[in-house]
Amino acid sequence: MPFEPWLPGMIVTEERLASISPTWQDWVPVWTTSSGANTPSFSNASVSARFAQSALKVSFRMEIAFGSTTNFGGGGSGDNWRFSLPVAAAGAALCVGYGEISDSSAGLGSRMGVRVRLTTTTTMEIEMASARIDAAAVSGVGLIDAVSPWTWATSDTIRVFGEYEAAA
Repeated sequence: MPFEPWLPGMIVTEERLASISPTWQDWVPVWTTSSGANTPSFSNASVSARFAQSALKVSFRMEIAFGSTTNFGGGGSGDNWRFSLPVAAAGAALCVGYGEISDSSAGLGSRMGVRVRLTTTTTMEIEMASARIDAAAVSGVGLIDAVSPWTWATSDTIRVFGEYEAAA
């Protein structure tokens, strides 16, 4: 049910309460690139994505552990990864969430902090926001792609969470 603001004289109904009471539900993010070329695919990756909407506030979390048959797209540093949103946003935003990414080949020290950015009203991109905790060098800066901050591989992970304003 889409959000409808409360107005004087409205009656509390099951439908109205459902529209303001967040219920967590699954969503399957679509993985694309900023150019639309070199499209990646999850294949046997483990993807867990959930969201809850209360009025115009959307809360989300997305966890991905890439699998042995994941196709990372190979678009290079100029073709950033995009993930679809569960609900269209009111507008683009520079920061709607945080998380971490990790390079499994380098052990526990390979994690680094990231920010979630809404680059369109229907997609999010993930931006490197810190150095790796083991201080190892990474390639590129800015938004992640198939080769930034490292060449992605099996068991590498993305974990993000956040909230944004839904389109009215």
